[in-house]
Amino acid sequence: MAKKSDYLGLSYIVSLILAIIPVTSWILGAVVRFQEGKIVAGLIRILFGFTIVWILDIVYMVWKKRICRLLDV
Repeated sequence: MAKKSDYLGLSYIVSLILAIIPVTSWILGAVVRFQEGKIVAGLIRILFGFTIVWILDIVYMVWKKRICRLLDV
């Protein structure tokens, strides 16, 4: 069975494809952070998800197989 990844428990390959698409990365990144109970981090993803956070998500998905967590508050 494939290892689960950050985006809603989807497989790594599907999560990587979704991270490459800006709109899905923006929405799913915010949803994941809200599900973790990180409200401030979710709001930051909503506000700045189309900029550097999107690029960081792609890099982190390739290297660490999880999205970037700027705030762990």
